[in-house]
Amino acid sequence: MDLNLKGQRILVVGASEGIGHATAATLAAEGAAVTLVARHAASLQAAAQRIEQTTGQAVEVLTADVTQAQDIVALEAAWRTHGHALDALVIATGGSHRARFEELSDEAWAANYEYNVLGGVRLVRAFLPHLRRANAASVLFFGGAAAKMPYPNQVVSNVHKAGLLALTKTLAAELAPERIRVNAICPGRTLTRLWRDRAGALAQQEGVSEQVVIERFAEEILAGRFADPQEIADVAAFVLSPRASYIVGQSINVDGGIARGLL
Repeated sequence: MDLNLKGQRILVVGASEGIGHATAATLAAEGAAVTLVARHAASLQAAAQRIEQTTGQAVEVLTADVTQAQDIVALEAAWRTHGHALDALVIATGGSHRARFEELSDEAWAANYEYNVLGGVRLVRAFLPHLRRANAASVLFFGGAAAKMPYPNQVVSNVHKAGLLALTKTLAAELAPERIRVNAICPGRTLTRLWRDRAGALAQQEGVSEQVVIERFAEEILAGRFADPQEIADVAAFVLSPRASYIVGQSINVDGGIARGLL
């Protein structure tokens, strides 16, 4: 199925690895004009080279740290200087923070909020004028299954991921009259570097292999396994495409069935 993304100008923030990178690569393969954004220039350039080699599509890169307000200002200024239109904004930043409630300082709460929520707020605010100039635009956040099924020992991430879904719903209602769709994807356990690092650390503590740890966590998933980032990216590409024009204000689980709630 042709997703009709050819020529669409899409900014993917958090694109150097993991789900963000897979999403950027999938969009490029569909013919979109993709710009990658991440904090570290070296990993960003490497990511761009991988996409260009696998898709044959040229991609642009811009460096920014979403936790730094001045970086977002500079990012928007660079975009304006390039004179690009903007059809879609993908925000694939964020992450989980594992700690018991009583171990979390005010500083830890604030830092996680800035990374998981406020960074996305700043990005949408900065690029909204560009999205408004598009014929029909889209914003896509990446949340997490924990927003709908909170896990113990990661309360700060649970709270902020749920807040991101509230942000999605609110922005969708405010921006739909301007033909800007806002949605979120809630991935479950996915074989990214972050999960492999976590599994490796637990394996070392327990004296078992990384694979044993991964298989143990996979037992909670109805699909019986972790996702590949590509499986998340395929859904993201569809949601961003004109084919999904009637999907508005949704938080879509792509989690192998780990979240057992009705919503």
